[in-house]
Amino acid sequence: MRILLVEDHVELSRWLSKALQDAHLNVECARNGADADSLLLTQEYALVILDLTLPKMDGLEVLKRMRARGNRAPVLILTARGGLTDRVNGLNLGADDYLAKPFELEELEARVKALLRRSQNNEAVTVSCGALSFDTVSRTFTYGGELLALTPREHAVLEALLVRHGHTVPKEKLFQQVFSLDDNASIDAIEIYIHRLRKKLEHAGPGRVSITTLRGLGYLLQAA
Repeated sequence: MRILLVEDHVELSRWLSKALQDAHLNVECARNGADADSLLLTQEYALVILDLTLPKMDGLEVLKRMRARGNRAPVLILTARGGLTDRVNGLNLGADDYLAKPFELEELEARVKALLRRSQNNEAVTVSCGALSFDTVSRTFTYGGELLALTPREHAVLEALLVRHGHTVPKEKLFQQVFSLDDNASIDAIEIYIHRLRKKLEHAGPGRVSITTLRGLGYLLQAA
């Protein structure tokens, strides 16, 4: 399966390309938005990994043009512009997933594989931990079979924890997922959303999940 990697940082592009090739994926690279747009006009790809801040053409414009032409290939936005507004704009323009820099290679590979499975099967991929499930198509959470009502920032925090459930997620990583550099917020604001999520995840039945604080390390989502 051919993947288009659109990333202007040369070393990062080489590193990601090698990692994806090691995962048995065929990777083609573009270093600016204009080249990516040209390739997407003439070539077919199973997946596009797209940076937002690009020379010659912004990543959101590349995505907008791609969708306007009817190209439905899955798009994973990979960018340092990880604030809530940028994520919402990207998803509204037709992106399928969003990963903020810096990121764990393990998480990127998991998201890439999930998007490829979904596009191949043309059906939703569900990520689960205990009674908590996340539908990657509708982007909704259910807990104990019931729809879980979340604010956008609660949603962003819980998604980041669920994707890496069983692994510790640093507070800094969660902060990057929820806030942009333009937001006037302290990193300690994450504790507010963790507290709110814990209240919403209070569930006495089978499959209860909990968020554990590991001081100096981060937060861990796991089935109780």
